[in-house]
Amino acid sequence: MPATNGVNGTNGHHVEAVVRPLKPGIYAPIPTFFLPESEDLDLPSLEAHVLRCANAGVGPLLAGSMGEAIHLSHAERVTIIQTTRKALDGAGLTHVPIIAGVGAGSTRESIELTLEAAKAGADYGIAIASGYFAGVLANHRAALKEFWRELSEKSPIPIILYNYPGASGGINLDSDLVVEIAQECPNTAGIKLTCGEVGKLTRICATVSDPSFASAYPRKNKNVPFLVLGGFTDFILPSTYANGHGAITGLANVAPNAIARLFTVSEASRSDLSLLAEAQRLQGIIARADFTIAKAGISGTKALLERLYGYGGVPRRPLPPIAPEAAEALWEHSHTRDLVALERESAGKAK
Repeated sequence: MPATNGVNGTNGHHVEAVVRPLKPGIYAPIPTFFLPESEDLDLPSLEAHVLRCANAGVGPLLAGSMGEAIHLSHAERVTIIQTTRKALDGAGLTHVPIIAGVGAGSTRESIELTLEAAKAGADYGIAIASGYFAGVLANHRAALKEFWRELSEKSPIPIILYNYPGASGGINLDSDLVVEIAQECPNTAGIKLTCGEVGKLTRICATVSDPSFASAYPRKNKNVPFLVLGGFTDFILPSTYANGHGAITGLANVAPNAIARLFTVSEASRSDLSLLAEAQRLQGIIARADFTIAKAGISGTKALLERLYGYGGVPRRPLPPIAPEAAEALWEHSHTRDLVALERESAGKAK
């Protein structure tokens, strides 16, 4: 059974947080789907997509960048977490953890979001530093460390750091700062590196993936290691050999079976080098697709989901939809076609 922690929130309410173990692997930042015209939440599409990913071995991250967290109210965040937990449990996937985005403009609101997320059924929070005052924060190491220290100390669920300079006004955590936070904040559970810096991942892993780290800096919850996760799929194989732990990647929405397979084969190749050539083949196809599809952003990913699975829709305004001609070009691109073929092949192998 998942571990349970009882925590008193800042509002005086008792928050019961169920923490399912966070394991190395692939996680997808799930898009938030909206109904046409009204822009209300499209919960049936959310349920279908979460189960599609989870059945492929890909865990859900809700209300992240791909999930348009900036466009969601607190109540909507709660609703998508509750809906996802109910869908997973109803499908017998009670072991699958939920990661929820809890970053906000202030530390105070981020703490509120962790309390709400835990109460709604999230197992982990992931937080990005707000870029609104990046001119002050970007070079203020003490303030950045304090953000994750206070958030993790007051959160009833473990916190994952989210390093994404493109969404935080250029704030880019260096490897030394990440390691310091991991050492000093026992309720942190890892980092997502959407900076895409393989060297940084390697440096962080050299410390936190060493067996001595867990004993020297034990986590608050023994089921929660500090995982180092890439933010793209184009370096899953290299990160595996640097003792990384997988990825949280938007492309896993489009091709969950293929990307889960890449991670599995990459891990297996460490003990069986005969599998390395296959891991390299998979990595090549997926890396090319990531390069092409990531440039199309949220609207491009949603257009591909619509084409592949019959749901997706468009982003919430003011984010524009992808132009029809651009969507068609993305679908017809050789990198996309190769990925789609690999996904169908991988889904067949999984069955």
